[in-house]
Amino acid sequence: MTNVMDLQKMIKAAKEMQDRLQKELGGLRAEGSSGGGMVSVVLDGHKALRSIRIDPEVAGQDDVDMLQDLIVAAFNDAAAKVDEVLAQKLGGLGAGLKVPGLL
Repeated sequence: MTNVMDLQKMIKAAKEMQDRLQKELGGLRAEGSSGGGMVSVVLDGHKALRSIRIDPEVAGQDDVDMLQDLIVAAFNDAAAKVDEVLAQKLGGLGAGLKVPGLL
């Protein structure tokens, strides 16, 4: 009976840790940029796009293709920064574990 109680305590602790992590990820902000800062994006810890800033200089009609490439590059830069922060925060917690959606 003690083993079942211990298992329930472990499951409860894991759920609480997961809830705290999810809340912390929601508050995390990572900014990525491209084109020397002409385009920047901010992602939260869930890699949801929170904001985008485009320098008016690159918004000319002839520059649409370049602008699209810059947005993709800035988004990917911010996503990589989220991964870095997560790796630091998780540290040895999951040493070697690949958690889908996190890393």
